[in-house]
Amino acid sequence: MTMFSEMMALPLALQSWLLWLVIINSASLFFLRHQEGRWVLFAWVANIITITALFEWKGYTRLLGLSHVVWWTPLLIYLWRRREATANHGGFSTWLRVLFWTNSVSLAIDYTDVTRYLLGDRAPTM
Repeated sequence: MTMFSEMMALPLALQSWLLWLVIINSASLFFLRHQEGRWVLFAWVANIITITALFEWKGYTRLLGLSHVVWWTPLLIYLWRRREATANHGGFSTWLRVLFWTNSVSLAIDYTDVTRYLLGDRAPTM
């Protein structure tokens, strides 16, 4: 199975969450004039490449969360440090706040999943 077909087999709530992650991170394309937008796009593309490689290596397991851990942890630290400089910039600031909290929630799930994988929960997440 492909990664896409695995995701389409997930419950609708999880599919919706994954779609939201795609939308909010891909919205970085609208903010490329800001260095933060470029960093989000870089992390997003790196995440897509990494998660695809992890899927090819281990399948649809909890280890896929490692991609977010690797790329979004430093991104969110960077964005947190830039929060004052990026405040009060209208739609850009709103997008950054929503992206920050969305990716933070995802990271909480991903750290849990990766820990579970490392502790032996190697079953496919399906």
